[in-house]
Amino acid sequence: MEFAVIQTGGKQYTVAKGDVITIEKLPGEHKEGDKVVFDKVLLMDNGKDTTIGTPYINKASVQGTITKIGRAAKVLVVKYMQKSRSGWKRNGHRQPFFQVKIDALK
Repeated sequence: MEFAVIQTGGKQYTVAKGDVITIEKLPGEHKEGDKVVFDKVLLMDNGKDTTIGTPYINKASVQGTITKIGRAAKVLVVKYMQKSRSGWKRNGHRQPFFQVKIDALK
């Protein structure tokens, strides 16, 4: 089984052809159906031999297609405000994400 370990958005993902992964939003303008290339490949395994990068493998890439662009569920952050009559400060955050289907390991 072929698989690779890629790095994107400060995180590492183990991927194989046909996998669907959820990653952090990539910089720039993107829309659903766009092709993306991940060139920060840390490890490649083709079933027979394994190549480990130092830290990345030269001339290795993983290609994928953006299938969904969205925002994650809201996370509420509550902070107690000392010496304040209101007492609490509440904020919410929704992290943008991309869902990517892996097309090829090269």
